[in-house]
Amino acid sequence: MQAFSDGVIAIIITIMVLSLLQPHGPHFSDLRPVASSLFAYALSFLYLGIYWNNHHHLLQTVRRVTGAMLWSNLNLLFWLSLFPFCTLWMAHQHFAAQTVSAYGVVLVLAAVAYYVLQNVIVASQRPDTGLADILGRDLKGKLSALAYLASIPIALAWNWGGVAIFVGVAIVWLIPDRRLEHYLDHHASTG
Repeated sequence: MQAFSDGVIAIIITIMVLSLLQPHGPHFSDLRPVASSLFAYALSFLYLGIYWNNHHHLLQTVRRVTGAMLWSNLNLLFWLSLFPFCTLWMAHQHFAAQTVSAYGVVLVLAAVAYYVLQNVIVASQRPDTGLADILGRDLKGKLSALAYLASIPIALAWNWGGVAIFVGVAIVWLIPDRRLEHYLDHHASTG
């Protein structure tokens, strides 16, 4: 499941980079018309990197893959696979309000899908493993989903307000969440 997911995320990033608008000249000033494309790509690359990192750690807690995990994982990958579409649409329309709002919808649905996958994985674990306790306090994840939800109407009223929310949440996620690393380290040392 992890290798498949890593491959899908790598393909998503590849599709995005191939969709980048190219400058029409050899000068740095020629980058100005494609700045929105570069910014949208960087934002989406950052989000995909955040999801990949957290997903990678989450899947390391899995001892046996279930059908529910596979379907939940596919649900997450589906929403992540819409990043290239939304990124390109937003970039080509220079962050028009409805495109930013649509990006917010995809972020909300990806966050919900990740939450579902996380809960399916927790439900598959023995209660004494402590995984539910570690992940149950996921305040950052819950607040992020609420921020994405708020970005949808905000973007319709002020597109750059929605973008600011996306950037702010991404910055928050750049601060590593060590809960799963500590959990994995503890369980590796106790066997």
